[in-house]
Amino acid sequence: MILLQVVVSGLLMGAVYALFSSGLTLIWGMMNVVNFAHGDFVMLAMYAAFFCFTMLHLGPIFFVPGAAVVLFVLGVVVYLGLVRHVARGPMLAQILGTFGLALVLRYAAFWAFSANFVSLPDTLVGGTIDFAGLRLEASRLIGGGLALVITLGMHLVLTRTMLGSRLLAVAEDRNAAMLMGIRPDRMQALAWGVGAASTGVAGALIALFFYISPTVGESLSLIAFVVVCLGGFGSVPGALIAGLGIGVIEALSAYLIGAVYQDVLVYALFLVVLWVRPQGLLGKL
Repeated sequence: MILLQVVVSGLLMGAVYALFSSGLTLIWGMMNVVNFAHGDFVMLAMYAAFFCFTMLHLGPIFFVPGAAVVLFVLGVVVYLGLVRHVARGPMLAQILGTFGLALVLRYAAFWAFSANFVSLPDTLVGGTIDFAGLRLEASRLIGGGLALVITLGMHLVLTRTMLGSRLLAVAEDRNAAMLMGIRPDRMQALAWGVGAASTGVAGALIALFFYISPTVGESLSLIAFVVVCLGGFGSVPGALIAGLGIGVIEALSAYLIGAVYQDVLVYALFLVVLWVRPQGLLGKL
């Protein structure tokens, strides 16, 4: 029963990993641009949730969508102010541009919030829930369940709606999309907004049970890159499968061999998959 509880906890955490990683894979699929500031977007969403609770006394039902809106606006601004210009240059300019953005956001957070760790109350959304003999933290259960629903919803929007068809058309061939009356800049700005909004929701959910600091985005960025590479760049279903898998692997390795070694096992598996299948589990959509 303990092992089953560990697996379920890993799946819930993996669903959150999949949510903020799906934003990264969406941006790559649209523009072939890797956003190295992705983890720092999550960090900003965590601080947005924290200050909404401590200063405005708003609960998760308000600060989760609030963080999504704030990050959506940030994503669009970043695209219009930075990415649209560096995307015309060589790959090195894109890498240095988003990496520089990550450093600006991180050290701005140090200046604004200090290096101290903060956190939301453990009882903000209740204590633990007993279900079929399993004892699960309510915050993780709600966070993982909501993240799973939103990730699946994002996939359905991309594959079952006219908006998704336009986004995928721009990703497939920008010039051909223009001939069909689609405005690529508008679609790419929307993709950056949606990708950043997914980090907003994920960050607000993670803040319910995780510490908050200006450096938390570093580790989350690494996880996002591992998830996207394993699932396949440009594949939201791949990000979902890989995120759930990494969550379970982390939980099992922490339980069986110790939390110190969980990242070692995840990155070792990551290297093996890249060796055997470098395009990822599902490849690109």
